[in-house]
Amino acid sequence: MDAMTQLAINTIRLLSVDGVQKANSGHPGLPMGAAPMTYVLWQKHLRHNPKSPKWPDRDRFVLSAGHGSMLLYSMLHLYGYDLALDELKAFRQWGSRAPGHPESFCTPGVEATTGPLGQGAANAVGMAMAERFLAGHYNRPGLTIVDHMTYALVGDGDLMEGITHEAASLAGHLGLGKLVWLYDDNRISLDGPTTLAFTEDVARRFEAYHWHVLKVEQGDTDVEGIDRAIAAAKTDPRPSLIMVRSTIGFGSPRKAGTSEAHGSPLGPDEVKATKSALGWDPEKQFHVPEEARAHFREAAERGARLEAEWQAIFETWAKAHPDLASEWRIALRNELPADWESAIPTFSTKDELASRVSGGKVLAAIAGKVPWLIGGDADLSCSTMTSLPGLGDFDGKTGLGRNIHFGVREHAMGAIANGMAYHGQVRAFTATFFVFSDYERPAIRMAALSKLPVTFVFTHDSIGVGEDGPTHQPVEHLAALRCIPNLWVIRPADASEVAQAYRAAMRRNEGPVAIVLTRQKLPTFDRSKVAAAAGLSRGAYVLSEAPGGPPQVLLLATGSEVSLALAAQEKLLATGIRARVVSMPCWELFAEQPAEYRESVIPPAVTARVSVEAGTTLGWHRFTGASGVTLGLDRFGASGPGAVLVKQFGFTADNIVRAATSLVKP
Repeated sequence: MDAMTQLAINTIRLLSVDGVQKANSGHPGLPMGAAPMTYVLWQKHLRHNPKSPKWPDRDRFVLSAGHGSMLLYSMLHLYGYDLALDELKAFRQWGSRAPGHPESFCTPGVEATTGPLGQGAANAVGMAMAERFLAGHYNRPGLTIVDHMTYALVGDGDLMEGITHEAASLAGHLGLGKLVWLYDDNRISLDGPTTLAFTEDVARRFEAYHWHVLKVEQGDTDVEGIDRAIAAAKTDPRPSLIMVRSTIGFGSPRKAGTSEAHGSPLGPDEVKATKSALGWDPEKQFHVPEEARAHFREAAERGARLEAEWQAIFETWAKAHPDLASEWRIALRNELPADWESAIPTFSTKDELASRVSGGKVLAAIAGKVPWLIGGDADLSCSTMTSLPGLGDFDGKTGLGRNIHFGVREHAMGAIANGMAYHGQVRAFTATFFVFSDYERPAIRMAALSKLPVTFVFTHDSIGVGEDGPTHQPVEHLAALRCIPNLWVIRPADASEVAQAYRAAMRRNEGPVAIVLTRQKLPTFDRSKVAAAAGLSRGAYVLSEAPGGPPQVLLLATGSEVSLALAAQEKLLATGIRARVVSMPCWELFAEQPAEYRESVIPPAVTARVSVEAGTTLGWHRFTGASGVTLGLDRFGASGPGAVLVKQFGFTADNIVRAATSLVKP
C-alpha cells in the first residue's frame, strides 16, 4: 500500500487505541485489525455525506461488532461528522457522545444501536429490505431516487449467534443484492482462539444460504484485495459476505493475535510499544496528522457532490410525480397521511370477535391508507390474522409487495423490523404468538432503547390458547414485557379497544408498541352503556361507573378479563355492592398521565380493589395495594379446551364477586 494509505489506516488504529486507553475500558483489538477494511470501504465505496448524515439515499454502515465502537467513532471524527475529538477523549464517560457501544440516538452518523452480538447484522438485513421496498415503490423509469448499499462489519461473535443464521438465511432467500457483510475473520474471541467453540466452514454455510462469498487472505495489508472484493460484491445480485482474514490488535508487539487485545486496554507501555512499531511518536496521544485529515476529508467532499447529484434527480422526479413526492416527504418526516384513520372499521355488539381477528381488520384498513406500512409474521399469518389482503408478498429483488414472510425466525424478525425503522420512511410491524415474544425480546428491548416506532403484534395471549398446553400459553410474558422501559404493552378488551390500540401504535414515534391479542372470541361492548374506547389513549379509564353512588370496590382488568369484570359488576350490584370497572389496557400510558387523572380513575380512598388478568400477578400490587386481591395465574397453564381452562383457573365472574365481597365491609 502507498504511504498515505498506510498513514490513514494507522491514524484510525491509534486514535482508537488512545480512546480505549484513556477510558481504561473497551476493546482495542477490533479497531486495530479491522482498520484496513473499514478505511477502504469508507474512503472508496461508501456513499455518505458527513455534513448531511440523514441524506435519504446514503449508503448505510452498521458496526454489528459494536464492542469495537472506537473504530466507528474514529471514522466519524476523521471524516468530518459532528463528533469532536474531545468526545473521543471522553469515550465511555458520562455525557459523552462516544458511549461504550454505538447508540443511534446519541451520535451523528451511527445508523443503529449495536452491542448485543448479531442484532446489528440483522438490522442491516432490515435496512437492505427497506431500501428494496422503497426502490420498488418510488423509482420510475429513468428516475432512480432509491439506490444504495447496506454494509455491516461483523465479527466471529456475530456469526456464532443464532440470530445471524436466521437473518442470513432470509437475506439469501430474498436475494438482497445490495447487502454486504464484511467479516472481521480474526479467529479470536474473548476466551481465546475461536477453535474453542467455532470450527464450522463459514464460507460453505453462507454459500448454502445463497450468498456470494469472497475471501481476502491478507486483510492486514492487502487493501487492493479488499477494494476488489467490495467492488465485486456491489455488482453481484446476491447478498455478499467478504471474509477478511485479519489480526486482532495488529501492531501490538506483545498482544497482536491474542485474546489479550480483545476486551481490555493495551496498557500504557504496550500503547507506546505499538506506536513505535507502527512508526509513530510514542508520546503523542490522539494525534491526527494534518495530511491524513485532509485525505479523509477528500472522501467527505465526494459525498457532498454525490448528494447534490442525487438532489437534482430527486427534484426532477418530484416535479414529474408530485403525489409520490408528497407521500415521500410525509414518510420521511415519520408522519402519517391526513386521512389515515378514515378507513378504520367500527364495531358493534353484534361483532363477537377474537381480538386477533378484529386486529387483522384494523391493520389491513390502516395499510390501505399508509402505503409505507409493511410487515409480516413468523409463518403464522393464518393464525395471527396479520396478512395484508391484496398487497402482495415482499420480493427482495423488485421490492414489490408488503407482506413479509419471515419464516419461523422470530429472533431475526424483530431485529430486521428494527433495521427497517432505523432506515426510515417505513412503518414496520411483526407478528407471532405471544409466547414467542421470548424469542423477539432482545430486539424489542433494542427498539425501546433506540426509540424505534415498531409495532410488535402478539396473538394467543393467555391460557385461552387452550389445547396447545402450557408450552404455548403465555403467563409471565405480560410482566416480562412491561418491565422494559419505553415499551408500551397494550392488551385491548374488545374490538373497539383494538382499533384504539392500533391508533396509539401508529401515532407513536418515540418507541415501540406491543399489541397483545386473543385467540378466543370476545364480546364487543355496548359503548352507549359504557365509556368510549378512546379512553385507551390514556392507558386506563373508567369503563363502567359504579351505579347509584361512589364505588365501594374497584375491579381492574385487561383484555379478555374485562368482560368478566363487567359481569361481576352486575352480580355485585344485586348484593348491594357498588363496583367500578376500570379497563387498564396499557400500564405505561397510564403512568404517563397526570396524577390528578390517575387518581380519578383509581381513587386512593377506595382501598378495596381486585385485579383480574390471565397471567402472573407480578406488578399488579402497584394498583391493588397491599390490601387488595390479585386474581391471576402464578403457575404454568395446562392442556385442555380454552373455555374449560379459564374456569378451572378461576377466571369467572363469580370468583371476582367472591374476592370483591371479601374486601367490602358490611
